[in-house]
Amino acid sequence: MSDSSTTAPAGAAPLRELAEAYGVASEYWSFFGERVVVPDETLRAVLGALGVPATTPDLVRVHLAHRHDDPWRRMLPASVVARQGRTTPFPVHVDHGEPVEVWLELEDGGRLDPAQVDHVVEPRTVDGRLVGEATFEVPADAPLGWHVLHASSGTRTAHATLVVTPDRLELPDLGPDGRAWGLMAQLYSVRSSQSWGVGDLADLADLAWLAARREGADFVLVNPLHAAEPSAPLTPSPYLPTTRRFVHPLYVRVEDVRETAYLSAADRSLVEWSFDTVRDLDEDPGPIDRDTAWSAKRSALEVVFAQPRSAARDAVFAQFRAEQGKGLEDFALWCALVDHFGGAEWPEEAQDPASPLVAELRRELADQVDFWCWLQWVADEQLAHAQEQATSGGMRIGVVHDLAVGVHPHGADRWAQRGALASGVGVGAPPDMYNQQGQNWSQPPWNPLELERLGYAPYRDMLRGVLRHAGGLRVDHILGLFRMWWVPDGMTPDQGTYVRFDHEALVGILCLEAQRAGALVVGEDLGTVEPWIRDYLADRGVLGTSVLWFEKADDGAPRAPEDYRAATLASVTTHDLPPTAGYLAGEHVELRDRLGLLTEPVEEVRRDARREREAMVRALKARGLVGDDPSERELVEALHRYVAQSPAALVGVSLADATGERRAQNQPGTDQEYPNWKVPLGDASGRPVLLDDLFDSARLQSLLQVVDEAVHPED
Repeated sequence: MSDSSTTAPAGAAPLRELAEAYGVASEYWSFFGERVVVPDETLRAVLGALGVPATTPDLVRVHLAHRHDDPWRRMLPASVVARQGRTTPFPVHVDHGEPVEVWLELEDGGRLDPAQVDHVVEPRTVDGRLVGEATFEVPADAPLGWHVLHASSGTRTAHATLVVTPDRLELPDLGPDGRAWGLMAQLYSVRSSQSWGVGDLADLADLAWLAARREGADFVLVNPLHAAEPSAPLTPSPYLPTTRRFVHPLYVRVEDVRETAYLSAADRSLVEWSFDTVRDLDEDPGPIDRDTAWSAKRSALEVVFAQPRSAARDAVFAQFRAEQGKGLEDFALWCALVDHFGGAEWPEEAQDPASPLVAELRRELADQVDFWCWLQWVADEQLAHAQEQATSGGMRIGVVHDLAVGVHPHGADRWAQRGALASGVGVGAPPDMYNQQGQNWSQPPWNPLELERLGYAPYRDMLRGVLRHAGGLRVDHILGLFRMWWVPDGMTPDQGTYVRFDHEALVGILCLEAQRAGALVVGEDLGTVEPWIRDYLADRGVLGTSVLWFEKADDGAPRAPEDYRAATLASVTTHDLPPTAGYLAGEHVELRDRLGLLTEPVEEVRRDARREREAMVRALKARGLVGDDPSERELVEALHRYVAQSPAALVGVSLADATGERRAQNQPGTDQEYPNWKVPLGDASGRPVLLDDLFDSARLQSLLQVVDEAVHPED
């Protein structure tokens, strides 16, 4: 396993050498097979975003020297990530010839003494001091967890984070077949007659229990439930949150908050009046109105928050706040500040969480901070209940949450984690056949240098937040744990470049936190992926992703199901495509044509879509899955049986496919042109389908029975 792009090209100029030394690609191979040399302007901008100014030749030389010498200035590395069962060497730097003591303070309070390794390294003069390097090893039997390395030499001491991660994340027990299937749902779209215009956590609990008990599903995969803005307008995309650590209170069911039961008649009327304003939204076929729903729900929740809690409930709330610590308090303060300043521009001092002004506002807005902390507590309780309902209904996995790639450039995480997130750049994707100009998702990436310096604590805390009540986690664009496409502000997406991350650390910590949560991990690894990356993820126990329409053999024909990877979540479709009925009808072509997104003549694209459909139908016929003139419903069921005949560990069924829905949830490349992330769950005619009636649908029952029989043929 190797990444051949980690070193500068032979004879590289100092700027390019500096870029490669910091993990910034000075050249790369494009999707189209061309070698691309990254412009100097891009390299300088990306290095600047990493905190390495390189605007002059002198600065380049200085930082290049610093990059070579900085490890020797530190007694211990910034952090060490090891795998359990393997010895992991790490350097210790002290004055040449001086003795050093190194020990490991374990998470549980115990101690281990790493052994020194006989490994001779020539001393180096750094800042006028002759520095020697000793090599020690983290023992193979070091326990999993977050520990602290200590070193002492003379009057100098140092400490660093040590993370011991599992060598492999094992799947939970999936029964005698070793396989499972489940539903994939956009939760906001799954509404019941008791929703407030948007599907919520009570709907999730009911959906999971019914899917398990009535149909035999083992999981339900939902869209990211990360928090959005605290007040309207709310960003519709669940993939552009203000934070990935905390939950969107829009998903709270007001009536399920315990204190609602003890409201006075007058306060209960206030809650009921709030619900009356949005009651009809549950059956509205138009775009989901998050702003109206949240305005009504927030008013009701403020009434419930004012209701006194019992002593025990108060103690549980206090414990939750203590456990979540500064991260929760800062997020709640940010929400309160958004309300406080309204739409006005924040004072410069308010942009710094450590400023005196922010400290003063933290005291002044204490009641509002309490409210936003309380919202996270009640959301956490309802998330826990949803997972309990899923497993009590019979699911082996339960709720699988989704982790977005990044956060809003002006959101809570950007405010609270200024150092951990890079400034002046957004992440995206280079040009490919689908987006020939590339993409800029505007999200600030982790700064890998700062993340390592912080011992990966922000990354760990984020993972713990989303894994708290999860049976599994889908990681969107998991390739971002290896490298990300950074686009400097003011440049077009095709002017970006790749920045490499320490994937051994990021994937290892992901596996550690998932194992501790009892959750499996699915990585969305679609697109052009180097084979070694998929092999690496599979070796670590991280499942990949297979989507039928993207699975092609070498000759371009549909890949036979038996040739799919086993360590994957396989499905017919994804949220970035129309549901299968719409895809078969060419809705993806017609929609892009209407929106002016096609880069080729529409007739050519239609012809290609027809050929793709015809090739897929031929493959189904060859396996005896359809006859000569299959109906739309027969095709949809046959496609799902085709995927379910693969060896994939998990098989996902889009809930929209089970209802006959044709409309896409998201059309990549659009913003206001299409109601992205606002389409309610509907039938083939676009009429809303409520959760109350969902499992009485003959179409749903038939499709899920097909999948269940294919995944568990012996049952």
